[in-house]
Amino acid sequence: MSGVGVLDKAVLILEACTKGASLAELVHETGLPRATAHRLAQALEAHAILQRDHEGRWRPGVKLGELAGASADILLASAEPVLNVLRDQTGESAQLYRRRADERVCVLAAERASGLRDTVPVGSVLPMTAGSGAQILLAWEPPEAILPLLPKCRFSSKALAEVRRRGFAQSVGEREAGVASVSAPIRDKTGRVVAAISVSGPIERMGRRPGDRLGMAVLRAGQRLSGL
Repeated sequence: MSGVGVLDKAVLILEACTKGASLAELVHETGLPRATAHRLAQALEAHAILQRDHEGRWRPGVKLGELAGASADILLASAEPVLNVLRDQTGESAQLYRRRADERVCVLAAERASGLRDTVPVGSVLPMTAGSGAQILLAWEPPEAILPLLPKCRFSSKALAEVRRRGFAQSVGEREAGVASVSAPIRDKTGRVVAAISVSGPIERMGRRPGDRLGMAVLRAGQRLSGL
């Protein structure tokens, strides 16, 4: 503890909301009085450090993701040459995604120079409910963080178990008709998944089982960027 009372209490609230928490759960997890927990959670929500999900539970907000992203420059700097190599190895466009609440954001991309390609501009916001990148960003999350999203997803809990087993994800026409993709995790030093690295392109070129041909290349690229 820092000895700064309100700051220490706010940190307790943030830690309790990592996987989502109702007011009752905040009170239980932090030991704070109900009125105090509610006031601090609302204040953090006003600054977008926390946000409510569709069940009214507090979860980490977009501002927290922006702050975390600002400290992740080392990953972005390291990822650019790796994405370029992956694009050249596979012949497909390559992307790096980070999760932002119930969305994922393309933070880096390396596009094919010519020919039919799947273009995902940097800054594009895509759903967490479809695509191999979304599967990666959800697969290693705790069940209580996955279950609220699953009814909206175009993949199942069984598919996520298969992702964990083989280490990479593939999708065919899941996010967008005619587009296939393969993704793998990027982990921090603790082993937590912090980003997804992907290749994507037309189904007619990538095939109906793109992971068979491209899975290991994408997986190795993710491993090269893990632990930074």
